[in-house]
Amino acid sequence: MQSFRPTRRTFLKTGTAAATLIGLGPAVLRGAAAQDADLAPYKSAKLNWQQASGENITVAVIPASYFDNLISVAPQFKALTGIDVRFEKIPPAQIRQKSVIDLTSKTGTYATHAADPMYYSLYAANKWVEPLDHYLSDSSLTDAGWFNFGDIIPAWREANSVDGKLYGVPYDGEVTIQVYRKDLYEAKGLKPADTLEAYVSNAAALNAPNDRIWGAALRGVAGAGQNMYIYPSIFREFGGNWFKDGKITVNGPEAEAALAWYVDLMRKYAPTAAANWNWPDIADAFSQGTVASYIDAHSSASVINNPERSKIIGKVAYARWPKGPSGKRVTSIWNWGFPINAALTEKKKKATWLFIQWAASAETQARTAQRFAGPTKRSGVNRTSIWHDPEYVKLMNGFGANFVQAAMESLQDDTDVDWRPRAPQWPAIGDTMATAIQSALSGQATIKAALDDAQGRIAPMMRG
Repeated sequence: MQSFRPTRRTFLKTGTAAATLIGLGPAVLRGAAAQDADLAPYKSAKLNWQQASGENITVAVIPASYFDNLISVAPQFKALTGIDVRFEKIPPAQIRQKSVIDLTSKTGTYATHAADPMYYSLYAANKWVEPLDHYLSDSSLTDAGWFNFGDIIPAWREANSVDGKLYGVPYDGEVTIQVYRKDLYEAKGLKPADTLEAYVSNAAALNAPNDRIWGAALRGVAGAGQNMYIYPSIFREFGGNWFKDGKITVNGPEAEAALAWYVDLMRKYAPTAAANWNWPDIADAFSQGTVASYIDAHSSASVINNPERSKIIGKVAYARWPKGPSGKRVTSIWNWGFPINAALTEKKKKATWLFIQWAASAETQARTAQRFAGPTKRSGVNRTSIWHDPEYVKLMNGFGANFVQAAMESLQDDTDVDWRPRAPQWPAIGDTMATAIQSALSGQATIKAALDDAQGRIAPMMRG
């Protein structure tokens, strides 16, 4: 956990040492002169940015470069609005827990936080966060033309909505894509897989454990955001539906076929250790040249292209999720979004909305991505227009062949808002399914027994 309040006075007192301490690089020093920043693009909005001047809010985010970039330009928000923002960095698993505790206690500690889209059903059911549509439609709070909410990726907007109401504005997100070693594929005369069947065939052709090269890897560690991040895409591609006749259903023929595909691939063609791997472990193994292909978040491209660690730069290419037996490709529909805590005072709610509008705006997205002066560039911007910006496209294509095309086609054509079961009981559902998946992978239970047990555990959660 890390807290940071970027004010002009703090920057002037601490200078370069402070910037080095929190690891935000030279962009922070430019942010130190916030009063001299170029605020003209923001002031062009027909909006009184100073209407909540004097307020202070705390924003909880995860320790990630895309939020570090936002923190480094936050002095510009203070200069623009007169609102003090304190950032608190909390690891992903803990941020979910701490945010729920804050929302249930109605203490209003966090004005907003980096929210998991799967939690909005829980938040909305308990009225813990504000519906945001009236903030968007209020001309005193939002310049609709300037903010251009429609430019934000539609799938992410839908993921952050419940019953047609928006509860969180996307800031940064991702899609799952196929990542593969172009050189190894070409040497074998292989093409990126168009189907799940072909993906297994490619993995078999490239699997050479004696040479320390494994054909493929997927997330294996148990967790609602780990193996249960990957399995839902497979389940949906095999024709699975989370709800049948209004009741959640996690077992049955489609589920068994999907889990069998996952278990078979992992047991035959992934390193044994992959049963306990999360995405950083997969990306690290791939970057060291020991995995020929994986399917995971497109944002891992920045890790496998780290010039200080990677051995495979220039040998990477990308493709969309392979199609399943249903004929569908189903990517994750993930983003970190910002909601408004319903326990805040009205003035703090306004201040929080101004922060969200600023952070999610096209201008701030560009300043934290292709126009960011620091070493880390964001690959998960929320704006369709930026994904088509030549400067951004050139930057992103540096990650490898077909990166932008694969990510954009996935965002536009492969997203499924019901990729995972959207229900207030999600945290318990996700954990239960994650345990079932791992028990099948480890051989502690048969595939059918694992899924039937999960069904038996989940059904009572949905009662009442």
